[in-house]
Amino acid sequence: MSCSDLSPWISSKPLVQSLYSFSSQSEPNSFRPLSVPPIRCGLRELRQRIDTVKNTHKITEAMKLVAAAKVRRAQEAVTNGRPFAEALVDFLYSINEQLQLEDVEVPLTSVRPVKRVALVVVTGDRGLCGGFNSAILKKSESRMAELKQNGVNYTVISVGKKGNSYFRRNPNIPVDRFVKGCGFPTTKEAQAIADVVFSLFVSEEVDKVEILYTKFVSLIKSDPVIQTLLPLNGNWVDAREDEFFRLTTKEGKLAVERDSIRVKRGEFLCNFEFEQDPFQILDAMMPLYLNSQILRALQESLASELAARMGAMSTATDNAVELKKNLSIAYNRERQTKITGEILEIVAGAEALK
Repeated sequence: MSCSDLSPWISSKPLVQSLYSFSSQSEPNSFRPLSVPPIRCGLRELRQRIDTVKNTHKITEAMKLVAAAKVRRAQEAVTNGRPFAEALVDFLYSINEQLQLEDVEVPLTSVRPVKRVALVVVTGDRGLCGGFNSAILKKSESRMAELKQNGVNYTVISVGKKGNSYFRRNPNIPVDRFVKGCGFPTTKEAQAIADVVFSLFVSEEVDKVEILYTKFVSLIKSDPVIQTLLPLNGNWVDAREDEFFRLTTKEGKLAVERDSIRVKRGEFLCNFEFEQDPFQILDAMMPLYLNSQILRALQESLASELAARMGAMSTATDNAVELKKNLSIAYNRERQTKITGEILEIVAGAEALK
């Protein structure tokens, strides 16, 4: 039998990547099922193909479960950190307003004409997570084009292996620093990024600092966003209706239950009485603000990456099951055809001997 019709199933890409496809016109985490062409091939090739798909199915199923276990921990870190980050921004913004009434200048809150912007782009360290990395990179390209159109220069601080490799392939994009990811975000990693941002802004090499990351909304949705880090402008974190999920099992299969958590936002009085100099208080708390905002962005990005990988591996697993089913049907048909042909040959030979 000819094996020429097996070519649609042979690709230079790994089989795991070929088992799921993504629509460029939809959300970053949306998928479309794999279309199955007719299969005609020899029995040996079909058996090899079925064994390969079985092994791939085991791998994608394991990666899905690992991502599901990690995303729960990452989501808890996100939901626990958002209220603190929101309250801290509100508190610092209120102190800054009070200082402006007293005509006190703080370097990290001073607004000056924007001539150069630092873009902190947060990506993932690994692939096989759908359109997660491409979505944030497209968002950064769009922001760079907007700044260039307005005549504003920019520099990039890349965080994550995928972003580092992307910007290294594009020498036309100015990059100030490459920062490698270290798995689950830590305060040490956030401190390293905050030190770079602090030095650039205080030395007036840049007039504004923006961070681009993927905001975690739910298991099936994540939004690339841009947030201004410096100067402090009173932007708070939207954590009033977080969607929280619980991983459960139903009939031996992984299931998800979703709840909505409402976070009440605190209110601060307009006038404060300070025991110490407000300038000293704000100057001491600004590093905490930078660290908390950057750490929160890293946690949001990791949770979004794990949720995207969980969805991608779930789709790859479903496609592997469907592909294995179609290959088994083709194998049975081919085997039946071969057996029928052999029977006909035997019958024809017997008739010829009469």
